[in-house]
Amino acid sequence: MMKYKIKSILPLVSVLLAVNLAFTACCNNQKNNDKMETSSSNEINQIFPKGEAINNDYFSGTAWLQMLVTDKDNFDLTIGNVVFEPGVRNNWHSHPGGQILLCTKGTGYYQEKEKPIQLLNVGDVVEILPDVIHWHGASPDSEFTHIAITSQSHKGSVVWMEPVTDEEYNSYKK
Repeated sequence: MMKYKIKSILPLVSVLLAVNLAFTACCNNQKNNDKMETSSSNEINQIFPKGEAINNDYFSGTAWLQMLVTDKDNFDLTIGNVVFEPGVRNNWHSHPGGQILLCTKGTGYYQEKEKPIQLLNVGDVVEILPDVIHWHGASPDSEFTHIAITSQSHKGSVVWMEPVTDEEYNSYKK
């Protein structure tokens, strides 16, 4: 029986190891490399593409998503690179299988229902248990990027709720 369990988690371990290596490379690049410029003079310092603009009603402004792992059948998770413009956040939501956020650029906010907002910085890891109602996004003055790992996909996808009000978003206490 134990042999079966070890085999079944090997794909997950492989994916998490790859994400960890990429995350480490991103953090090292941010600390050691000069800023690179794109042809449109937008600052970049990322190892994954920015992706496509998210077109739904679950974000307060412009955010982008690049899915990195989408094979739910073999890995039972999804992994995406999410970029938020300054001040942009997603709605309150939960994940039936939980979520992990790996913060890779800028500063952001994370809040669970009935708890104070937490400031997120590069290198922070947020472990969100299944069905915990929360939101996350950029702080008012910084673009924010994180890798979002949604685990146990077989339990269902994200459960979206109401938008985060300006009063809730602006309640961060330094």
